[in-house]
Amino acid sequence: MGLAAAYRAAKLGHEVDLIEIDSVPGGMAAHFDFGGLSIERFYHFICKSDEPTFALMKELGIEDKLRWRATSMAYYIKGKIHAWGEPFALLRFPHLSFGAKLRTGLHMFLTTKAKNFRKIESLTAREWLEKGSGKEVYNTLWKRLMDLKFYELADEISASWIATRVRRVGNSRKTVFQEELGYIEGGSQTLVDALVSAYEENGGRLHLATKVEQVVAENGRVSGVKAGDRFFEADAVISTVPTPLVSNLVPDLPQDWKDQYDAIKNIGVVCLLLRLKTSISKNFWLNIVEEGMEVPGLIEFSNLRPVKDTIVYVPYYMPTTQSKWNWTDQQFVDEAFSYIRKINPEIKDTDLLDSTVGRLRYAQPVCEPDFLDKLPPIETPIRGLQIADTCYYYPEDRGIAESVRYGQMMAEAIDG
Repeated sequence: MGLAAAYRAAKLGHEVDLIEIDSVPGGMAAHFDFGGLSIERFYHFICKSDEPTFALMKELGIEDKLRWRATSMAYYIKGKIHAWGEPFALLRFPHLSFGAKLRTGLHMFLTTKAKNFRKIESLTAREWLEKGSGKEVYNTLWKRLMDLKFYELADEISASWIATRVRRVGNSRKTVFQEELGYIEGGSQTLVDALVSAYEENGGRLHLATKVEQVVAENGRVSGVKAGDRFFEADAVISTVPTPLVSNLVPDLPQDWKDQYDAIKNIGVVCLLLRLKTSISKNFWLNIVEEGMEVPGLIEFSNLRPVKDTIVYVPYYMPTTQSKWNWTDQQFVDEAFSYIRKINPEIKDTDLLDSTVGRLRYAQPVCEPDFLDKLPPIETPIRGLQIADTCYYYPEDRGIAESVRYGQMMAEAIDG
């Protein structure tokens, strides 16, 4: 979002400094070298509704790098993998009654056709799913997934947020029987590199490995940013840091605004990336609903973007108050690989070629019912200062398309 905002602002003729705490640009879309493979630190995929991504790629001249691939989703439940996501798979699924299958099939179909979700905005995800698909479906397919992502916060999640995710993926199909997701040739780094190049061509300055210490205001207007032992004078500032950091970062904000930022809950993620000799399954996304397996799913990324070997993301989302958050990287790898071997017993100990673990303390905003009412406006009381992070995408979830859309919108709102 910060990179998209900086590029658009520079293109509009503003003099722009982009300050990034990381040593590389791109945020969660940035790549790293994984044993000779350039790959995202955190998984990304493209859906057919991601218009801001398509428009930006065309603007940057890289629209020919977009690729579509037939993908599939499944559930691992009671010791077996069961296909999911299309009518015949639903009918064959053995762990729901026929009535529950019909009910949830209709519920999910209608969700993909909904224009908005205002009618369910005051409901929790659990209330909405139980009302629409039934308690049998919630308890069988959803409850453990929610519990293993949000833990004690599982029953506080917005229905609109879940419904929007269902609609986005549900509408990314070639036919009713075939899901189709997209990726960028070379990964998201292709987009990041093109953005950085276009930004710098428009006069933008990039400051990497530079920590922002304070946004400074004078007489009710932003005057600049203290970062990396420097002061960057500015008459407009766009902040895309996680909202839990805002109160300390902007001391001149009114206390009631600080309270609103502080009230936004976030959970962290420990995201494993594994390289295997052997494929786990044919599925891109495998939901796990199995007692004794404490992870909600696996993303076999090489079933979307063709790369050498099998590449698997294993995201452990959780509130950072959980004791498991303090596990060592190796503990996570050992547990996840033991699950993978249980899912596919043909995988041997020697099939794990490499692993790495990434951690983010503020990875996923916890979006409650009526979440928009809890968010302060993007335009702050300090003139020239805009603040937003991924929670502002609500009811959309985090993704490149929304990052691009919000970054451009904030740049275009800069007061001349």
